[in-house]
This record gives sequence, structure tokens and C-alpha cells, in this order.
Amino acid sequence: MARRQLPHAATAAPDPADPEIVKVRTRRIACDGVGGPLGHPRVWLEMGETGFVECGYCDRRFVLDAAAERPEDERLAPGVYEGPGGH
Repeated sequence: MARRQLPHAATAAPDPADPEIVKVRTRRIACDGVGGPLGHPRVWLEMGETGFVECGYCDRRFVLDAAAERPEDERLAPGVYEGPGGH
């Protein structure tokens, strides 16, 4: 009788119920849910000291990436605006 092997956790498909995780460079960001007709109103979110915050509309989770050294780029995280003035 052959044993069935379970997939390794690292190779298992992500659960669609898990929130989208977006790494950001600042503790204050704005989210519009990727904009356009499928988005939501732009909301500004503050992380505080937790290092992450979730959007109440689209459930995206924004995680502070303290090691990020690249400039902000809308194409890398559409619908996300970082800093006090956004883009």
C-alpha cells in the first residue's frame, strides 16, 4: 500500500482567505483598494507601534518594511500611497 504524502507547507498554495500583504516604508499609508471601479474610497491608515495595519474595506494588511531602501513605486503596490502626502 502506497503512502500518500502531504504537500510541504512552503509549497502549498496560499489560502484565498488570507489577506493580501503589502510591505510599506512608512507608518502612515493610504489605501484605495487598487482604485478604479473595483476599489473603495481612499482611507488613510496609521500603524502606530504594531508594525502593521489592516484596511477595513479590502482587508489588505500593510506591514512596515524597515529595511526597504527602494523609492516608492505605485506599480509595486497599486492603490497604496505612503507618507504624509501620498503620491
